[in-house]
Amino acid sequence: MAKLGQRLEARQGQGLVMTPQLQQAIKLLQLNNMELTEFVEEELERNPLLERDERPEAGSDDGPQEAASTRSDDELSFDAPSAAAEEALDTDREALYADSAPDMAGAHDTGGAVDWSRAGKGGSFDGEEFDAAAHATRDKTLREHLHDQLGDLALTASDRLIAAHLIDLADDDGYMRADLDETAERLGVTRSEVEALLDRLQGFEPAGVMARNLQECLALQLKERNRLDPAMAALVDNLPLLAKHDYAGLKAACEVDGDDLEDMIAELRRLTPKPGLAFGSDTTRAVEPDVFVRERPDGSWAVELNTDTLPRVLVNNRYAAQIAGSARSAEEKVFITECAQNASWLVKSLDQRARTILKVSSEIVRQQDAFFAKGVAWLRPLNLKTVADAVGMHESTVSRVTSNKYAATPRGLFELKYFFTSSIASADGGEAYSAEAVRYRIKAMIQSETVDEIMSDDAIVDRLLADGIEIARRTVAKYREAMNIPSSVQRRRMMKR
Repeated sequence: MAKLGQRLEARQGQGLVMTPQLQQAIKLLQLNNMELTEFVEEELERNPLLERDERPEAGSDDGPQEAASTRSDDELSFDAPSAAAEEALDTDREALYADSAPDMAGAHDTGGAVDWSRAGKGGSFDGEEFDAAAHATRDKTLREHLHDQLGDLALTASDRLIAAHLIDLADDDGYMRADLDETAERLGVTRSEVEALLDRLQGFEPAGVMARNLQECLALQLKERNRLDPAMAALVDNLPLLAKHDYAGLKAACEVDGDDLEDMIAELRRLTPKPGLAFGSDTTRAVEPDVFVRERPDGSWAVELNTDTLPRVLVNNRYAAQIAGSARSAEEKVFITECAQNASWLVKSLDQRARTILKVSSEIVRQQDAFFAKGVAWLRPLNLKTVADAVGMHESTVSRVTSNKYAATPRGLFELKYFFTSSIASADGGEAYSAEAVRYRIKAMIQSETVDEIMSDDAIVDRLLADGIEIARRTVAKYREAMNIPSSVQRRRMMKR
């Protein structure tokens, strides 16, 4: 019979001790540039040894800088950061000990690397999610509200890119006033495709949003209330007559009597001419890009950090030495030591964050160069693992870098995560095709149909196979249904009406 008892046993193991500084580094990578600026502002108020770096950036006359805090190179460089810096921010190690926090004196001894995949959504390893809103005390902006609704639509990656771009073009009043022809040309798609997506966005809340003019805004609100009858439509189309108080002309245009016209005008005045202002024009902010993508004269693509929105800080070592010499109590000495270590770690974390974003963004641009050159239909298959392997990082690191980070490109402003797409094999064994590019081809084929030539799913499969794309009929049907395209039988009936 086994005996029960207590005993001490020593075991040797390897793991990462998560210091507060390492958790902070992870949080910084999660933030976009605007949120990062507000976080750093709080640190500047909290830490007397931190101060803004107001020196002119080296090489500022020659071009944008690669990194915000310490780099001064004019051109993009793919040199890797030091091994210690890389390990401080990335690994696929599984063992983490979040509840074992050493004192601040050992803050720079990382003892390993951070497994980003074990962090929570906000980058926390201790179960306490990081709330970015705590660093940006503001209401949700109109664009954020619209992007949240965009996630509920069943769109392909190419359509999501177009829709996201249209949302970012909306002004604070909620109007989308950009020229659709120019937008379509910039994205490499047709105007009808842009209009179709805009029509879906105009169904978002608040009613009337994404309208191109006042008449369309009011019509959308009336349509949402099921009040856009022919008389109200005529009133909306003749707003200039209403502005001139030409009630006789309005009665003739709407074909109503005076009492009905009075009720219609009262109903019209209860609508909202600027639906976007419901979110507060003072707090609504445009999305700021984290990186710029520009074409070089030789046709290649340059990736640069947006240094205008990156905070630049430094450690005031002279002041640190001055107050350290005057410290008397043990508490004062500990406070000064902690401030110095926290300030030094923040500066290093900002530099490493800039390098990491630049490195990942550059690889995404390299992988999707055909999209930037030719348009949405040329998106290539791309996943987190491909980019992670190319840059020597963990997939979870790439995921955090690409979330809520935006690239300003010649084709518009896009979130980095939109460039990840699934793939479909090539029939001849060559390079795979992006699933989104295949969906785009299917949609283009169907849009070019005539009443005498409606393609079945099998016919679409044959057409794609002739182009070197091997795909099953059920996959074509799935893609077609995801794009809300009726079957060939239904399309034939619609064409004959």
